[in-house]
Amino acid sequence: MIPLPTEPQSSSPGPNTSALEQELAWFERVLETRIALYFGHECEARGIADHAPPDLSGDPSPFAEVVCGLELDARERLVLVLALAPHIRPQVLDTFFIQNKNIDRGFTEFGGVTGNRHGGFLPTGETAAFLVAGDDLGARLALLPLFGEDHPFARSGVLSLEGREAGEPVWSRSLRLSEAFLHRVTSGGVHRPEYGAGFPARRLTTPLTWEDLVLSSEVMEEIDHIVGWGRFGEEIMGPWGLSRVLKPGYRALFHGPPGTGKTLTASLIGEACGVDVYRIDLSMMISKYIGETEKNLAGVFDQAEHRNWILFFDEADALFGKRTQASSSNDRHANQETAYLLQRIEDFPGVVILATNMKANLDEAFFRRFQSAIYFPVPDAEQRRMIWARALHGVSRLAGDVDVASMAEAHALTGGSIVNVIRFGVIQALLEGRQHVFMRDFEKGIRKELLKEGKTG
Repeated sequence: MIPLPTEPQSSSPGPNTSALEQELAWFERVLETRIALYFGHECEARGIADHAPPDLSGDPSPFAEVVCGLELDARERLVLVLALAPHIRPQVLDTFFIQNKNIDRGFTEFGGVTGNRHGGFLPTGETAAFLVAGDDLGARLALLPLFGEDHPFARSGVLSLEGREAGEPVWSRSLRLSEAFLHRVTSGGVHRPEYGAGFPARRLTTPLTWEDLVLSSEVMEEIDHIVGWGRFGEEIMGPWGLSRVLKPGYRALFHGPPGTGKTLTASLIGEACGVDVYRIDLSMMISKYIGETEKNLAGVFDQAEHRNWILFFDEADALFGKRTQASSSNDRHANQETAYLLQRIEDFPGVVILATNMKANLDEAFFRRFQSAIYFPVPDAEQRRMIWARALHGVSRLAGDVDVASMAEAHALTGGSIVNVIRFGVIQALLEGRQHVFMRDFEKGIRKELLKEGKTG
């Protein structure tokens, strides 16, 4: 039996530990000074400005990169560490629990809320205003721009004030750090949100490469332009001086039969641009509760904008189909959702790809919004031969009668269908106790695929 350790085992320090320890030590000195001065206690400092923040220039930690990259001043750093404290050292905020004996409750000027499970103090905008400004009204008002949409906190998606209740003061809102920032400064890694009702998107990945994608040179040229925008968009809008003329972002429509490579292409574009691609689940996004769809959408688009994701909307005709006269509240609600999504797509500064198997079902008014509309056809015989050959490359258990060229010539299958046939053939062989796949296994799989499409062969 392995004995339990008598003392906690300390793991190796994370990449942010040193920088955060310095920042927290400075924060605690500032907080002690603010409390002492506010209540007229003896204090060596004349003000919180007597405590200079630690110099993090040259520090390689992710936390220092954020502080230096956003060029945060002392006020902004105080607010940032205040919001971070409940996550890494909640006890430093316990001083805000002191009671106002005159009214037998906490001090209003401290702000703060309590969580459903967290027993510590959760700071609000009021807490930040007290810490930075005390009872200086001018300094308090000067803090408001820190939470505006043009401030680096908002532009980088680091910190915000949570949703405002009608009639409540703006400072009553909780300080909220993004999951991406929290993950970066605690683990040093990249946070990828989990798929669910509140985040209706999944990250697209593929083990395949451009070599596995068989498309015509004309289609590849169109795809190259999307990659070009993904790689050089900021340069085009900045140094090239085209921000006056061009709307930000790039919007592309992929259309064509199922299985022709639309999703794979979106994944490979992300890899070529060095960014993540997220596939939006429109069925989960469309909520029966008015306002919930917009809320779910906002969460995806906000994160995508701050983190330079590519957004991929599959089966886009589900939401962008031809519109009918709104005859009921449900119709009006659906039209409202569509209008909101279209506006977010138009304003998105990155790459958005919409895919559909049925272009004819799309409202023609949407087409002018795309920079490119790319048709993915059923591959021709030579392309099918290449798909078969590349999919079976390295597969050693093929019987000698397997004839890739004849299958490619005889059956107009898409790449997706060819992959289904290969899967079927391998399973069929194993079910029959064989270690090799014969031509008959693939032919049976081909008949199955053709039946799915309402064809015979």
